[in-house]
Amino acid sequence: MSNPFETLKSELDELVVGHSEVKMALLLGIVAREHIYIQGPPGTAKTMLSEIVSKSAELNFFFYQMHRDTRLSELVGDLVISREDTNDGEIIKQNIIKGGILTSDICLLDDISRAPGESLNVLLRILNERKYGDDNIPLLTAIATSNPTADEYYNEPLDPANLDRFVIQVNSKGISYSKQWEDVKKIISLYSTKTGENDFVAKVGKKALDDSFKKQESVVIPKDVQDGLTSFITWLVEDQRLNETNSVISDRTFLVKSLKLIKANAVIEGRGQAELSDLKVLRFLLPFRVPEEILEAAEQKLESFENQKKKTKK
Repeated sequence: MSNPFETLKSELDELVVGHSEVKMALLLGIVAREHIYIQGPPGTAKTMLSEIVSKSAELNFFFYQMHRDTRLSELVGDLVISREDTNDGEIIKQNIIKGGILTSDICLLDDISRAPGESLNVLLRILNERKYGDDNIPLLTAIATSNPTADEYYNEPLDPANLDRFVIQVNSKGISYSKQWEDVKKIISLYSTKTGENDFVAKVGKKALDDSFKKQESVVIPKDVQDGLTSFITWLVEDQRLNETNSVISDRTFLVKSLKLIKANAVIEGRGQAELSDLKVLRFLLPFRVPEEILEAAEQKLESFENQKKKTKK
């Protein structure tokens, strides 16, 4: 059986030039069923990529632009108020006709840092528990985006505890700011000849995603990969001297969720057993959890595990 993620990756690459980290984050998110936080300037294809994934996997997609006056009812459906006369007087009932994030498989919450605190707290609880009241919701993955905090953007950054709820994190600078000049040329060439929108998206179907989630749960993680994960966490805390004051190295994220991403990457690459090379996905845990100045060294450390695997094979 062909790997559906090869189809999905090809579709993403064909329709959107560059943005490889965002593409990989989306694939990991829908396989591991973990939420994603993407920070980046406007116009960096965050919405388009999310829509392509949802169309290809035939998922119900919900998009909402957050703002300072966002009310919870705008995210969960229509608020209906009814009155009922009883012997004790009139009773006013408030009900929700479910919609929005309560009925979607994948949702994109744009500019989440603009949401007011009260709505944001309830929203994050729904995302974390995947429940509204006592009812489960079908949500697989939520993608929250935010613009960089700078003078030209009015944002209040999410606090570290709230950010930690988004297991997968990406700091996307955009193609031009990242100086990816070959991709710049490709985009200019593409849009110089492109006419209209490309509505055709190859389908991989929701069943393929459901099957991949089941496969992910049964992926074997051998001892060398377990040791590699332990070694990386030790390196962060001991060698880089990370602690509660300068980082967020939660046990939930680095000891449990990390394994889900490692397994998800193995499934995406069509394997039933994790390899040392899968440890590279741990880079998606780092952007807003550790100091920026150690990110490059951390990526080199993760690459060393892949090099270790190559030496072992020789």
